[in-house]
Amino acid sequence: MGVYSVQGTPKYCYPGTTVLINRLGLTDQAELDRVERQIVLLKSTIAERELPFAAVDFLYYLDLHRMLFSELYDWAGTVRDIDLAKKGTSFYPAKDIEPLGERLFARLRAQDYLCGLEKDAFADALSELYHDLNMLHPFREGNGRTERLFLTLLVRHAGFDISFADCDRDLLMIAAIQAAQGDLSLLRSTMYDLIQA
Repeated sequence: MGVYSVQGTPKYCYPGTTVLINRLGLTDQAELDRVERQIVLLKSTIAERELPFAAVDFLYYLDLHRMLFSELYDWAGTVRDIDLAKKGTSFYPAKDIEPLGERLFARLRAQDYLCGLEKDAFADALSELYHDLNMLHPFREGNGRTERLFLTLLVRHAGFDISFADCDRDLLMIAAIQAAQGDLSLLRSTMYDLIQA
C-alpha cells in the first residue's frame, strides 16, 4: 500500500493505525500487503486472460477495481470520498471524480480506444491517458494496479502488447510525478519502450 496524505478523518483505517480496514481483519500492514499482492496478482492474471474489452466506460473501470479488491475491501469499486495526495502530487478532488471519469471515458470512446494508431501516435495517446487516469485516482487504494490492468487490456485491444512487469516501477513513478508537473516526456518515452508491436 502506498502512503497517502489524506484529507479528512481516517475512517478507512483501524483506530490509531494507517492499516486499511479489511474483510480479512488483518491489522498488520506487512501481512495485509502480502495477502493483497497475492489476491491482486491472481485476479489480474485471470482478467488479462478472460475479461472481454467490451462496453468500456467509467463503470467498467470501477468494476475492474471491484474485481481486484472486493475480497479485501468493502469499498472496492466505489469512488473515494476523500481528497488524496502522494509524493507531492495532489490528485483530483473527490467531488470531481465522477464527472471527470465520465468525460475521460467518453473521450476514449470517441478515440476508438486508440485503435488504428501507429506506434508513435499510440505512445503519445497512451501517455496522456496514463496521466489522466493517474490524476483521476478514483479509489482510496489500488489505483496503480487498476490502471495498469486497464491499460494492458486496452493496449492488447488496440493490437499492441505491454507488460508492466518489465517496467522499472521507480522510473514509472518519477515519470508520473513529472507528468503531474506538466512534463509528459519521460512518461511518453517509458510508454514507448514498454509497447510491443
